[in-house]
Amino acid sequence: MTDALDLPGWTHVYSGKVRDLYRPADGQGDRMLVVASDRVSAFDHVLSPGIPGKGELLTTLSLWWFGRLAGADGGRAIANHLTGGDVPAAVTGRAMIVRELDMLPIECVVRGYLTGSGWAEYRTAQTVCSIPLPAGLSDGDRLPEPIFTPAYKAPLGEHDENISFARAEELVGAERAAELRDTSLEIYRRAAATARARGLILADTKFEFGVDAHGVLTLADEVLTSDSSRYWDGAAWAAGTTPAERMASFDKQIVRDWLAANWDKTGTPPELPADIVTRTAGKYRELLEKLTA
Repeated sequence: MTDALDLPGWTHVYSGKVRDLYRPADGQGDRMLVVASDRVSAFDHVLSPGIPGKGELLTTLSLWWFGRLAGADGGRAIANHLTGGDVPAAVTGRAMIVRELDMLPIECVVRGYLTGSGWAEYRTAQTVCSIPLPAGLSDGDRLPEPIFTPAYKAPLGEHDENISFARAEELVGAERAAELRDTSLEIYRRAAATARARGLILADTKFEFGVDAHGVLTLADEVLTSDSSRYWDGAAWAAGTTPAERMASFDKQIVRDWLAANWDKTGTPPELPADIVTRTAGKYRELLEKLTA
């Protein structure tokens, strides 16, 4: 599954679905090297082939958002895990040197629009992660207010699990859970406003946080990328009458849709067709251009 490289000065220690982690080879300090690969995942499986250039595109977008959220957008500075240092030449453009954190076992999902697994739950229970929602909503509708719907981060190879806020409190404590919720909602609102000004809708997204040596909640991993978020075309959403028209996306929804139509989620996923790979790469690049131009 991994395409981790031998990098001078760094020792490979872990590979997730799409990123590879390294520690300094001398074992000194609390820095880590995070390398974004071109691997792509959907439905908790790593797929083949990867998306050419994906690692660099997503790293570029993450760095842009980390800068915005550090105060460049006029809001309060959100602490993040970036630290100084030069990345190895072999991974220039798709790697970040970060501080090692005590990562929290919760994915902080914020939904501003009803779709995906939230839509599936709403159809049966009129709730999303046990949060009651108004009757009569359709796939792709804007929610009255953004909602925080955490998930438990399952080990590699297992499915992440949507959980209630009460369960999040059990996992990390009431005070920390409230901080995760409030910070996630703040980041979502700021990012959604930035996207809106560029003709985009940030439908939903997920964040990961850790705690530094001083107990400070710190934004980590990737942030607001095409892999961790759903971005839609604002004009298409306003004019669309069907979910497909309304949710014209700039993310890996192309991959999800193709896989859902061609795989029953048992066994090994099929290989992605070349046109799906090409279209997905194009959407990733288009989103970066629209946001950062």
